[in-house]
Amino acid sequence: MRWNNFTFLVRQGVASVWYNRMMSFASFCILMVSLLLVGLALLTAFNISHILSYIEGRNEVIVFTYGELTESETTRISDAIRKSPYTLSGGVRFYSKEEAWENWRTNDPARAKVYDSMEFNPMPNAFRVTVSDLTKISAAVSEFRMIEGVEEVSAPNDFAEFLVKMRATLSVIGGAVILALIIVCLVIVYNSSRASVFSRRQEINIMKYVGATNSFVKIPFFIEGIFIGVMAGVAAWLLTKIAYESIISLFGGEMTLWQALGLSNTVEFDGISPLVFAADCAAGAVLSSTGTVMSMGKHLKV
Repeated sequence: MRWNNFTFLVRQGVASVWYNRMMSFASFCILMVSLLLVGLALLTAFNISHILSYIEGRNEVIVFTYGELTESETTRISDAIRKSPYTLSGGVRFYSKEEAWENWRTNDPARAKVYDSMEFNPMPNAFRVTVSDLTKISAAVSEFRMIEGVEEVSAPNDFAEFLVKMRATLSVIGGAVILALIIVCLVIVYNSSRASVFSRRQEINIMKYVGATNSFVKIPFFIEGIFIGVMAGVAAWLLTKIAYESIISLFGGEMTLWQALGLSNTVEFDGISPLVFAADCAAGAVLSSTGTVMSMGKHLKV
């Protein structure tokens, strides 16, 4: 195909959006709403996963040691914990008995005088360790207990198991919901494309009767579909941004409950905005153009 012919078909495709503005607007709205629903569902699933990861990262295993520790013993135990495959990189912090004692007094001011009257510090030295994978927390506890100088290891096994099960359950539910939404949106977009093409079947038939090739007929519709899809993607991105930031603002205050649940640690839209924009525009263009061209099949057989 010559370049002049191609540019002519592109101009025809863009112009068709205005000439058939009612059907174009209907396709635009359907595609925009579909992209908005799928986008919000994906962002919700992404945030749930991010929040669970944040909560998991704050669950620590406490490794208690025997009596007083020399500097060399502290270094040896710390190195042994760091070298464990179950330890998160940078997830080891020494928690001295003096620090534990001071925190104990601060958290219970009503009994501070009683604590001050004690002649010795009863708190043990310990290491606070973040495990890299909560599904292996039991194995991590067993390994830490084998380290020489370790007296006991305290781990939130029940809570870790609950988080692991919750993540698996939400992943299955979220995946099923998103898949269902995608299928429904594909069906709706395809049917809207069929309706748009059907309303212009006479135009397609006339072009075929005067000798136009299939590609000559398809290209303007393909360009029209891309144009509508990109515009719907831009609109869906804008609405997603407004809706997402409005919802996230509910969890961005100083409410202790939200912070305790990790809901204040949501993903900022500005950080993923370019990715969402590109995904919306690309998905809109592909869905609209492909659905339009696929709907033309039987009308080209004249």
